[in-house]
Amino acid sequence: MELRQLEYFQFAARLSSITKAAARLHVAQPSVTVAIHRLEEELGVTLFDRSQKQISLTAEGRAFAVRAEDILNRVRDAVAEMNDYRLLQKGSIKIGIPPMIGAFLFPHIIARFQKAYPHFELLVAEEGSLSIRKQIELGELDVGIIITDNLPTRLSTAPLTDGQLMVCLPHYHPLGAYSAIPFTLLRGQPFILFNEDAYSRQLIMTECQRNEFTPDIVFSFSQIETILGLVEQGVGISFLLDEVSRRHPRIQSRPLSDPLRLQIGLVWNSDKYLSKAARAFISFCTEAFPVLE
Repeated sequence: MELRQLEYFQFAARLSSITKAAARLHVAQPSVTVAIHRLEEELGVTLFDRSQKQISLTAEGRAFAVRAEDILNRVRDAVAEMNDYRLLQKGSIKIGIPPMIGAFLFPHIIARFQKAYPHFELLVAEEGSLSIRKQIELGELDVGIIITDNLPTRLSTAPLTDGQLMVCLPHYHPLGAYSAIPFTLLRGQPFILFNEDAYSRQLIMTECQRNEFTPDIVFSFSQIETILGLVEQGVGISFLLDEVSRRHPRIQSRPLSDPLRLQIGLVWNSDKYLSKAARAFISFCTEAFPVLE
């Protein structure tokens, strides 16, 4: 049994597809197929049910997946720890941050951190909070600065700040006459939202459901400037954190009469090995952040 076989099996199990696993691993599809077949032959069990269009784990496959993930995590942790010893005071940190949080919070943290630790390399992934959570759980990212509401229990967090979602409107919009907007008045308004991996979008969708209407989503984007530009041109309304909306005079923003508040914090997986660089970043943020407020 080879570690490569376990890795191929793990990706195929996560993605329920040999083809997608091969693409993610940047190998030919037959390589994954052969590796999994040889693994099944060695174990003497069938790991995947191939009777449907999309493969799924058998009972034996589910049991083996737990063991395989533990083995691969231990190997990755061991390699990371040895890299720490080899690199000594050098290292890299893989950080995830959503565009909306990055717009107002990330530059301050990074400027101060790089001044204090110029030898560390920061590798930044700009994605939605939900996507970042998943990548931290899988060990693909070291830490995230994300919305921490309803976090999975396996993730650890240190609070940084909070905020509320504001309704963002063109300057001439009639809803601007309200000091605080009831959510029911948003029925029928064209919505411009972040992509589906954004927690703020999920929150807005839940609020629409609670108020018994389906939102008219005209566009979805990941970039704040695009959303702001469309709001400014009257294409639709959107929802941004107060810290972000107040920095943009091109639009007007109003709170909701029943505020949607969000907690923002530093998140990491305490079940996985954290490099010295990642631990230094966590310590720096938790100690230095009060100075940033």
